Amino acid sequence: MNPLIVVSAVCVFDDAGRLLTVRKKGTAKFMHPGGKPEAGETAAETASRELEEEVGIVLAPDELELLGIWLADAANEAATQIEATVFTAPGTWCARPSAEIAEIRWLELDGELPDDLAPLLTDYVLPALRGQQDQQHFRWVVGG
Repeated sequence: MNPLIVVSAVCVFDDAGRLLTVRKKGTAKFMHPGGKPEAGETAAETASRELEEEVGIVLAPDELELLGIWLADAANEAATQIEATVFTAPGTWCARPSAEIAEIRWLELDGELPDDLAPLLTDYVLPALRGQQDQQHFRWVVGG
């Protein structure tokens, strides 16, 4: 059985409806802002902390909306899976790379996908987001 890493991540959008992706230093794949929990943190607390640390967006954990929880191949660690709890941030945002983030990139949800995206993003999150694009108000459910 492959090792399992537990993470939380957040989908953030700009005023053009594009999804924020980040590339961490020393890695090749773009993914959501997020990371591993510290001792005693809930998934939402982890997501909130990582969002501020990585891209300077401050949101309380209870402001995040659950999108889903998935198992996926880790983007930057061979033969490893992640259990990812993914949230969406309300509203639209500007972001700046900080901490371990080398680069940020905004992704068009209905555009052609680059080949350097994390499996969690391409296999689970983007299909969930694309399925909700036509709704005026997003309502997220746990996916699988």
